[in-house]
Amino acid sequence: MDFDLEKTILVLARTPRVLHALLAGLPTEWTSPNEGPDTWSPFDVVGHLIDAEETDWMERARIVLAQGKSRRFEPFDRGRHLRLNQGRTTAQLLARFEVLRKNNLAELRGMQLGPEQLELMGEHPDLGPVTLRQLLATWVVHDLGHVAQISRVMAKQYREAVGPWEAYLPVLHR
Repeated sequence: MDFDLEKTILVLARTPRVLHALLAGLPTEWTSPNEGPDTWSPFDVVGHLIDAEETDWMERARIVLAQGKSRRFEPFDRGRHLRLNQGRTTAQLLARFEVLRKNNLAELRGMQLGPEQLELMGEHPDLGPVTLRQLLATWVVHDLGHVAQISRVMAKQYREAVGPWEAYLPVLHR
């Protein structure tokens, strides 16, 4: 599928509702387990998505659009959310994510981006030159990847409970 800004926004707008439907009101037995050392729980993933809303996607889009002297993005601290969200609840994180995403998408829509702006370049600290189009496409894939991650981590909580059906459930082996 070719990149389309409106289709991008359609997916990005749904992520908070998807996560709310999947996680709201669940006991911590569902939201706090992870897949082992150096992996994230569903709670952690929502915290990571919040951090990206605050410091990554729109911040980088603004840098690209400004076309200033420096177009280099600041490195993204992938562990920052682990420190920031101690003592918070899943409900608090879901509510915060919803507000941030709504505001970011309103700003994105307000930018009225055309094909020329989507081809403007920024500089990723590891990947080098990237276009705004690539950044926005990555935002969607990042969301979808984390929705899949949350589902996978949750599914693994019932690995033993499914008994012999485990052989038919590849999500338990990823």
